[in-house]
Amino acid sequence: MKTLILTTLFIMNSSFAKDLTIDRIFSSPSLAGTVMRSVKFSPTGERVTFLQGKAENKDQFDLWEYHIGSGKKQLLVDSKVLLPNGEELSAEEKARRERQRTASFSGIVEYSWAKDGTQILFPLSGNLFVYYLETAKVIQLTDSKDFDTDARFSPKGKYVSFIRQQNIYVVNLAKNKVKQLTFDGKGVIKNGMAEFVAQEEMDRDTGYWWSADDKKIAYVQVDESPVAITQRYEINAENIEIVNQRYPYTGEPNVKVKLGILNLKKKKTKWIDLGENQDIYLTRVQWLPSGKKLSYQIMSRNQQRLDLNVTNLKGKSKTLITETSDTWLNLHDDLHFLKDKSFIWASERDGFKHLYHYSNQGELLKQLTNGDWIVDGIKGIDEDKGLVYFTASKESATEEHLYVLNLNTAEINKITQKSGWHSIAMDNTAQFYIDDWSTRDQPPHTTLHKVSGKELTVLNDNTINKSHPYYPYLSSHQKTEFGTLTSQDGQKLHYRIIKPKNFDANKKYPVFFYTYGGPHAQVVTNSWGRSIDQYMAQKGFVVFALDNRGSARRGVKFESPIYKQMGTPEIADQLVGVDYLKSLSYVDNAKIGIFGWSYGGFMTLKAVTKTDAFAIGVSGAPVADFKLYDTFYTERYMSTPQLNAQGYKTTAVFDDVGNIKAKLLVMHGMADDNVLFTNSTKLFKAMQDAGVLYDSVIYPGAKHGISGEKPQKHVWKTISEYFIKHLKN
Repeated sequence: MKTLILTTLFIMNSSFAKDLTIDRIFSSPSLAGTVMRSVKFSPTGERVTFLQGKAENKDQFDLWEYHIGSGKKQLLVDSKVLLPNGEELSAEEKARRERQRTASFSGIVEYSWAKDGTQILFPLSGNLFVYYLETAKVIQLTDSKDFDTDARFSPKGKYVSFIRQQNIYVVNLAKNKVKQLTFDGKGVIKNGMAEFVAQEEMDRDTGYWWSADDKKIAYVQVDESPVAITQRYEINAENIEIVNQRYPYTGEPNVKVKLGILNLKKKKTKWIDLGENQDIYLTRVQWLPSGKKLSYQIMSRNQQRLDLNVTNLKGKSKTLITETSDTWLNLHDDLHFLKDKSFIWASERDGFKHLYHYSNQGELLKQLTNGDWIVDGIKGIDEDKGLVYFTASKESATEEHLYVLNLNTAEINKITQKSGWHSIAMDNTAQFYIDDWSTRDQPPHTTLHKVSGKELTVLNDNTINKSHPYYPYLSSHQKTEFGTLTSQDGQKLHYRIIKPKNFDANKKYPVFFYTYGGPHAQVVTNSWGRSIDQYMAQKGFVVFALDNRGSARRGVKFESPIYKQMGTPEIADQLVGVDYLKSLSYVDNAKIGIFGWSYGGFMTLKAVTKTDAFAIGVSGAPVADFKLYDTFYTERYMSTPQLNAQGYKTTAVFDDVGNIKAKLLVMHGMADDNVLFTNSTKLFKAMQDAGVLYDSVIYPGAKHGISGEKPQKHVWKTISEYFIKHLKN
């Protein structure tokens, strides 16, 4: 009976069904419906706060709350009221947001709670604001011509700290007085700030850390002088700016870093001895709960050794753990110090990321998890009950679920049950969690739960009903099918495929083959996907993607084949996908096109220079030569050009451009400070010298992601029309 009803509804809706358009995909309101970003529990546990885009502008965010007791959802701060004319960002903040992948957003893009749960701090257009829950009023905390950034409450709530003009400042909230704490930040010296590679590659976007007692701040001092100045041209629509950027090219010098502990009362900094070798990475810094010791992680330049160290306030350090690898070590944020003078640590030493229990003296007590699956991250710890809550790929590499581990019995139980992807935020007491759940057919739907898994309430009902923005397009929505293929070394390769609308098994269809392929990423997941995939399926394409070796969440053995030869194992795996597509009776073997951006742009270039499997390629912001990319990322996988000259030569595409037989479109932002536009200009010259015809679309003033509604519409109209023109018309 249920099947009959659903079928009847589908037939009824089909006459009203709409196909997606590029304009609609990138317009407001979002087709994903109402999505809660930066979801947090209040410290008192009474509220859930989040950021939400405006109905008329999905990329401008306001601050909202859901009051758990009353079930009331309400707007707390309207960013447009505070800044009716929009905001101006400093160059430093624009770069920071580019690193955080929030460059396309405006309004309130980040916020933090005071520990007592009475105030919420947020930056807006370079100044700091505090929302007081008791009075429902917003107070502007700073008013400066300089841009204040990276702001937070101190742990006890006495201060608000922030970075201004490369120095650390605090506001004494009781006295409403701004005080400068460091004074030598200028020019090449930056205090409390994360350097370029820390922000872009280490997932560390801050450079200072409060102690629990509000009395001390650990901070990084960065000296950029060793890094050579690159003159980068930002070509805008109306002018050209010459930017002197200190870009750390692979094999070249990095910044120098110092780690200090600033005593607020004494106004003095105690510098920590990081060792004689200054050519290292300071990857993580974290206070122990007592506030009397500081942990810091040092990684070797070749990223094959990581030391977890602890120092006391006098600067005496001890190494607790040393991790090593023959290829590289992945960073993580799963270091948790416990009240019983022990800590939990994550390691890939057995081939998969798992949790380990150590004493504070560095003695291994027990391996807590094991198996051919990976722990994504710790979400909460109930120390009194000895329970650790974490997300993992235990059931499936294409899904993420929440689990609980008993420290005493080592028993692991799965909490989330629905198939799909569960993004979890847990309260400070580890008694409740927020589940942001989605599948390929269900956009993010947010619920509140007890840690037992029992659902307490729906925070954001994102069911695709008649009022949902995606509802008019639901009848044209095509199901995603998942499967596995086998790599040359016998490993499973996960893929996803979407058949075209009005699929007829007797017809032949072109293929929209999407790739990213780079490490620390995964594209084959049972989570809400990109609407562009549905658009291409509705335009009559088979849509296909595959996670090759080197991709994330599969363990060391799956990742490491790319070491010193990026682009070779990945393309071999993508060709396994091509062979599979060609085995399907409904695929037109002569009309397979490939598209990718960033690393995917590099993969696209490798695909059309090393194979003849693709009729067309669209390469967005590609790395054409990894000698033009940064130290931390590139050397992790390729070593240095000095030590792996042949590897770099093979990975670069220039020597092979004469092999290109596919129609090729290259797209790039002309102000890209991540994958420099030089990659594409060198590529253009090489293709011209080889007599290879190609197409290009370049974007004045655009960074790596080419953000903004209008530019995104142009980007995707260009991509889709290129596929349609060459593979359908």
